[in-house]
Amino acid sequence: MLYVVGFGPGDEKHMTTEAREVLASVDVIAGYRTYTGLMKKLFPDKEYLVTGMKGEMERCHLAVQTALTGKEVAVVCSGDAGIYGMAGLVLETLEQMHALEKVEVRIVAGLTAAMSGAALLGAPLGHDLAIISLSDLMTPWDLICKRLRLAAEGDFCIALYNPSSHSRRAHFEEACAILCGMLSPDTPCGLAHKIGREGEHTQIVLLKDLAEAEVDMQTVVLIGNSRARIVGDHIVTPRGYLEKYGNASFTENSGE
Repeated sequence: MLYVVGFGPGDEKHMTTEAREVLASVDVIAGYRTYTGLMKKLFPDKEYLVTGMKGEMERCHLAVQTALTGKEVAVVCSGDAGIYGMAGLVLETLEQMHALEKVEVRIVAGLTAAMSGAALLGAPLGHDLAIISLSDLMTPWDLICKRLRLAAEGDFCIALYNPSSHSRRAHFEEACAILCGMLSPDTPCGLAHKIGREGEHTQIVLLKDLAEAEVDMQTVVLIGNSRARIVGDHIVTPRGYLEKYGNASFTENSGE
């Protein structure tokens, strides 16, 4: 059996019961070294297959080869296995190695950063949403810009993953400029940094100030739609209940 497991933002309290049960049951855990380091604290007696940054294809081949020997293997991803995770590549690797009929595979969902970050900030993703990564490692930058424009045009709430790194701060600034050109400059935006890990913190800014914010690869940026507003210390993107039902009063059932 080969599992692909999303373990959430990082803290074990955000790991689903299913993910924990699967990881406790397998023989081998495969993953990026930062993620296997987290897993070793929880499951120290497992065998580990560890690769570094940009070692995804090697990692998947090792995991499939190990599963073909009869061992139970879990490939781990932060967040969710299918949202910028390893689920797709594992399935493609099984196909490439002609192992789809030889290895049973199961995808285990996890809590992705858009959801866990939104919870820290209130309800910024309360309506239809688009999740867009600003990393152009696998996707052309022109296509990313097109997706930003279309998401803004469609009035989606927007979650930005991988907003900035040492080599591409300018991309984040360009993304902010695109959004500022299409949305109100007073649109509430939330920043959630190191979700579920040491150093976790959040910040609320307006879209006109977003380009100046400190962000990195461990930050998720959440941008409300045209109806989003700041409520106390939170961002709320309304679903529309108050607009639909107004100030209708609801009385408690008297029990008669």
